[in-house]
Amino acid sequence: MERDELECFLLLAEELHFGRTAERMRLSRARVSQLVQRLERRVGAALFVRTSRRVGLTALGRQLRDDLAPHHRGIEEALARAAATARGVDAVLHVGFANPLAGEIVMKTTEALRATHPGLVVEICEVPLGDPYGQLRKGEFDLQLQEFPVREDDLGGGPALFAEERVLVIGSAHPLSARDAVTLEDLAEVPLLTVEGEQPEYWREHRAPTSTPGGRPIARGPAVTNMQEALILVAAGRGALLAPAHTATYYARPGVAYVPLTGAAPVGYGLVWRTGARTGAVEAFARSAREAARETAQGDPRRTVPDRAAGTPPPSPPPHRRARPRDSHRAGDLAGPSDQLDRQFDGCSSQGTHPLPATM
Repeated sequence: MERDELECFLLLAEELHFGRTAERMRLSRARVSQLVQRLERRVGAALFVRTSRRVGLTALGRQLRDDLAPHHRGIEEALARAAATARGVDAVLHVGFANPLAGEIVMKTTEALRATHPGLVVEICEVPLGDPYGQLRKGEFDLQLQEFPVREDDLGGGPALFAEERVLVIGSAHPLSARDAVTLEDLAEVPLLTVEGEQPEYWREHRAPTSTPGGRPIARGPAVTNMQEALILVAAGRGALLAPAHTATYYARPGVAYVPLTGAAPVGYGLVWRTGARTGAVEAFARSAREAARETAQGDPRRTVPDRAAGTPPPSPPPHRRARPRDSHRAGDLAGPSDQLDRQFDGCSSQGTHPLPATM
């Protein structure tokens, strides 16, 4: 049996109308009649009863319909699964997030994908504070949503999804905590906490600069492994840290003040993945994440959505290419300095079934 005969028979058995069957198959009514007659000759008996007023199935036609329908559905489903696998959309996607706001966007993206890509399972896990790229490089993450900049030759990604203002997290007993705002020059008056582990120098410098724009040195404070340690040290007056503005909402606590930082570039957020690992699933997540980021940024004056975030992430560059700030395919120089002090998350969740940890 030819496939067009099979599809024509099943559609006509459903519609019981030659005109509607012809429209659905995008054929002429004469061609539909030819296909039915050819199948009836192949079977050796009539499959339909035709009158001037109606079309009906014969007993043999009903039997053939019942026998063929489940097999036809199986063929169609198998082809759909194969096509989805080829596109990389019907898969399990492991996504990392760097802080609570990134986690919120990842969760919103996951919920949206449940409706648009039901075959795509998203498992989420926090990006470790002291090792921002390790799990991504090892393949434990397929991509991650994090703060910019990222200047790694083996990592690429999409453009900045949105940007957020920064704050200085400082002990409430410190004189700077009483100000309405502080500048980068004011950082010379307080040591900045550092992060334990091996991180790129640019990563450390953006989160804890060693000097002010005017050249004044900024002291280094104790090293921490997670956000809870950082807040304890801040409250005790041992140091301060730079953080995205949303930190004040997630980490409101006694003894700690969050003072807006003015005159500094905001924190940019974007998706990062391994160079050459941009699959159909990654692209589907990136498209949905752009909408989730826009929704999250709306109504909050501390957040902005750059125009370039509206485009589709272009391919990652070859490792030897140095991207410039205006390039969207490198997750590199797309945003200003930021701080990233996270509490390490003990486990991952499938499709966001676990509560998000409190991270920066």
